[in-house]
Amino acid sequence: MAVPDASIHPHATGPALKIVEAHSAPQDLIFYSGWFCPFNQRVWVALEEKGIQYEYREVNPYHKAKEFLAINPKGLVPAIEHQGTDFAYTIDYISKKIIPTFFKLVQAQDKAAQDDARKDLYDSLKEVSEKVKGPFFAGAEFGAVDLSLAPFLMRVYILEKHRNFKAADAGDKFVKWLEAVTSRPSMISTTSDKEHYEEMYARYLANEAQSEMAKSTRGEKSHV
Repeated sequence: MAVPDASIHPHATGPALKIVEAHSAPQDLIFYSGWFCPFNQRVWVALEEKGIQYEYREVNPYHKAKEFLAINPKGLVPAIEHQGTDFAYTIDYISKKIIPTFFKLVQAQDKAAQDDARKDLYDSLKEVSEKVKGPFFAGAEFGAVDLSLAPFLMRVYILEKHRNFKAADAGDKFVKWLEAVTSRPSMISTTSDKEHYEEMYARYLANEAQSEMAKSTRGEKSHV
């Protein structure tokens, strides 16, 4: 059955077309957009308001080109590519896959559940780490992708001590990224003494924590 929305007009028109044409030259930052979508327009306006240089590329999300899927496997717009990486997709992956898996491993009580969660965490960390340009995700500068995972990298020692996690099993690129992020002065200066983290994480390790994250990990509904 054909998808009705697939037969949309192929490109922007009117004033929007003039902006598209003004941003047709290659740039380090590529904005993949669908002219018709309000969520795309929200990002587009932000780029214009901030005066950020970008290359505009029109995408019909109902006809996903292989080249676009290589950048954003979900095939959704808006997407922003910088030096071959869709940062928004990577941050979304960290938020929806890596961080929940981190908590699954922390809270898992039996060996089988711990083994499964540990493997999932290794696999997802490897997937993201393969894109790290070094020493940080995008290269020399500490950026948004690093920051989205950094607080959890600072807590990897909890997994190493209590859940048999070995950073090396997530790959050499992850180990180097971990070292770069955890030695960042801003991360060190905002991190408290380990003994107090141990006290708090003891509740998670026993699967007794009552935070919204802990409840979500157990599959409990929030009552907020």
